[in-house]
Amino acid sequence: MLEHRPVPQPQGDDDPWHTGAACRRDEAGLFFAPSKEPTAARLSREEQAKQVCARCPVLLECREHALAQPEPYGVWGGLTAAERRVVLARRRRRDTELREAARVPARRRIAG
Repeated sequence: MLEHRPVPQPQGDDDPWHTGAACRRDEAGLFFAPSKEPTAARLSREEQAKQVCARCPVLLECREHALAQPEPYGVWGGLTAAERRVVLARRRRRDTELREAARVPARRRIAG
């Protein structure tokens, strides 16, 4: 039995990118893992899903949606859940570094 979440459906003017998604024309099971999927099968399925994403006109919108939610499962915007976790961790690290860099000159002005 496949365990998957439905492919996003249009929700109105605030989510127009859904209507142009290439995955709307493909099997949703390609984007979400069945339970106890063997590693080789998962990697093959994810690669097939990424190929659909690669030709999708709304790849970036989909990816940003999945990162903003964050979507915990499936291939969204050409990234697996694990790849999205890496992107989010890098963004958090970058944001922290930028905040720290912004504080250093302020501290120097106060001390000086």
